[in-house]
Amino acid sequence: MISAITHISRLIRAAFVFAREGVFGAVDPSLVPPPGQLALKLARIVERRGDKQGPRISRALTRMGPAYLKLGQFLATRPDVVGFNMARDLESLQDRLPPFPQDEAEAAIATSLERPLKDVFASLSAPVAAASIAQVHRGEVERDGVRKAVAVKVLRPNVASRFRRDLSDFFFVADKAETYSSEARRLRLVEVINTMSRSVAMEMDLRLEAAALSEMAENTQGDPDFRVPTVDWDRTTHNVLTMEWIDGIALNDHKRLAEAKVDLPDLGRKVIQSFLRHALRDGFFHADMHPGNLFLDDAGRLVAVDFGIMGRLGMKERRFLAEILLGFITRDYRRVAEVHFEAGYVPAHHSVENFAQAIRAIGEPIHNRTAEEISMARLLTLLLEVTGLFDMTTRPELILLQKTMVVVEGVARGFDPKLDIWKVADPVVREWIERNLGPVGRVQGALSGGGDLGRILMRLPDIAARSVAVLEQLETMTREGLRLSPESIAAMGRTEGRKNRWRTVALWIIAATFIGILIAVRNL
Repeated sequence: MISAITHISRLIRAAFVFAREGVFGAVDPSLVPPPGQLALKLARIVERRGDKQGPRISRALTRMGPAYLKLGQFLATRPDVVGFNMARDLESLQDRLPPFPQDEAEAAIATSLERPLKDVFASLSAPVAAASIAQVHRGEVERDGVRKAVAVKVLRPNVASRFRRDLSDFFFVADKAETYSSEARRLRLVEVINTMSRSVAMEMDLRLEAAALSEMAENTQGDPDFRVPTVDWDRTTHNVLTMEWIDGIALNDHKRLAEAKVDLPDLGRKVIQSFLRHALRDGFFHADMHPGNLFLDDAGRLVAVDFGIMGRLGMKERRFLAEILLGFITRDYRRVAEVHFEAGYVPAHHSVENFAQAIRAIGEPIHNRTAEEISMARLLTLLLEVTGLFDMTTRPELILLQKTMVVVEGVARGFDPKLDIWKVADPVVREWIERNLGPVGRVQGALSGGGDLGRILMRLPDIAARSVAVLEQLETMTREGLRLSPESIAAMGRTEGRKNRWRTVALWIIAATFIGILIAVRNL
């Protein structure tokens, strides 16, 4: 009960900040039930007057601190939860905060590396960038009398405890919403917050970001157009990440790109093909490929930084992506529908023919347009919208893929508005299909299946022994019944009583306090 009161008090403060920044002012009162209309009227009383410009929800999330800022960025990747209009608004949310003091950063580095700062770095600049979780300094390391520039990323002090506190509030709201709302259960809000929690936990262990860098370096070592910075493992810990400093031209610096006379259409091709190659070939892709995270080095290669958000696709998802792209290109809509059913994404009780008809409604307009007018990202967006009509459950990995594709395609078309996405993607998609769905791929799949079968056969004796033990336990329970001690029964009764009382109280408190927030997020 005390924990619930703590959650509610912090969430009431969040509601006040949202009201103060005018978030609820964008909500149509006619769409809100009577209790919510009263809450909206109260919210308008405390609304800040004067400044009506700018993204109000972005200001509110920034005011609430790092966890809310990260929640907004995460929800921008989940249009299935907040809607596509809200997702687009949240994409502009800037993860920029004031840096923490230089002396705190230096102390954190020395403590984490267990060495005096002067023994680790020959120099360390003031922060050059600061975000919600960490900030970056330019440093120098000396080896054999030669100094080399490095980027030093340092976690904010006490950031983990603050995130844990705010995430517990998010879990509280999601759990109560799923308890009383079928729509919340369909959207799997608890799983959404779980996914965000895992993502943030990985971002706050900089060794994991270093591992992502290392894995992608191995995957892309033969790529002619793409590379990643090298990691300095001797100066990397949980709280500190040291890597190669990149002096290339940032892809959002159009002036320098023009001065360097960069072939912009070719640069757009590199962005699209690199992303698709990573997603299809490797099943491991950079999920935050906005222009500020991409550089062009002196050799004309793309260099990506900031590997805090990564996406993974299993073989099933990669096959799904490749086959639906090929199906739309060849207008084989039934095959596109069948792929959804084979992957288990659409429940079997639906009709393949009806689903193929819905897919046709997406595909046919494509063939009435020129190649440069066809957006692959828009295609994936429409596809995910239609699948919702057929009870396709939320697939976070596909949502993340689709959102990254939107960003990547936008970057590429910014360099060449007439870029033929399908022509550029064709060699990458075709190569993957020939290698994995052609004769060679089928042989490799059969060999892989044989290996899996062999491992299962080796485990059969252990599986049989455990099965016998379970059957013996079931036989004992059937014969003697399930026995509970009086203490266990009494404890269960007390727990259930408290739960029922709390549910009644929570229903009214949450409805009165947060219905406005939920409606605002869905309707902004």
